[in-house]
Amino acid sequence: MGTLDGKVAFITGAARGQGRAHAVRLAEEGADIIGIDICDQIDTVTYPMSTKDDLAETVALVEKLGRRMEGSVVDVRNADALSDAAARGVRELGRLDIVIANAGIMFQGLAPGRDNLAFRDAIDVMLVGVWNTIQATLPALQEQREGGSIVLISSVNGLKGMVAGTNGGNFGYAAAKHGIVGLMRMYANLLAPESIRVNTVHPTGVDTPMLAGFGESMAAANPALAQGLGNPMPVGTIEPRDVSNAIAWLVSDAARYVTGITLPVDAGMVNK
Repeated sequence: MGTLDGKVAFITGAARGQGRAHAVRLAEEGADIIGIDICDQIDTVTYPMSTKDDLAETVALVEKLGRRMEGSVVDVRNADALSDAAARGVRELGRLDIVIANAGIMFQGLAPGRDNLAFRDAIDVMLVGVWNTIQATLPALQEQREGGSIVLISSVNGLKGMVAGTNGGNFGYAAAKHGIVGLMRMYANLLAPESIRVNTVHPTGVDTPMLAGFGESMAAANPALAQGLGNPMPVGTIEPRDVSNAIAWLVSDAARYVTGITLPVDAGMVNK
């Protein structure tokens, strides 16, 4: 018996990294998964982004656990496509209980003159995309009248300023991750009477493809600032599963009265 038997979770950015870890961890607890990912490159992002093969691998990992997964190639910036994917997944899997707004991007090695575009891409993916995710999935949660759990993946950079002075994408990242907290607090109040809980999770650096090269890029752009990015606990980066374990608790009945919180999984970074 898992803590999420009979539940269905909608996860953005599910093809790899944290999103894949969240899908697998919740499947281990008995959840079926609706997973979406852009599976394409955004022009201002210099590292290779996810592919359709990555998403197919996540589906295979979930199915290996005996759970079902509906995977779709969708850009969270496209509200209509996101709503269609959510509705299709609910039709196929029968319900919706959990929403994880996880999709994100980072900006290392950004070419000169691209600050404005990178700032806008950060806001569109990680703030507007989160809004789109909630708007796409909330109708199903409300129609069931059985409550639910929404988790917005922010960052330690959503609770404190950390990478200012590098490039426009980093400023956009911080603005978006802070903005997610505002969305969470508004929705937590709005949806509490319906027993729909809304929280944010704030990881420190996580060992994923998205983070590859970020430390080197920061050190080159601002050596003094980069020196201050180390975790107080003796770990350089945490594993995706460390974040997924916190989410598995937060969306379970063990946290049934936990709403409106900012939960760091950060090796002490926010307290630093």
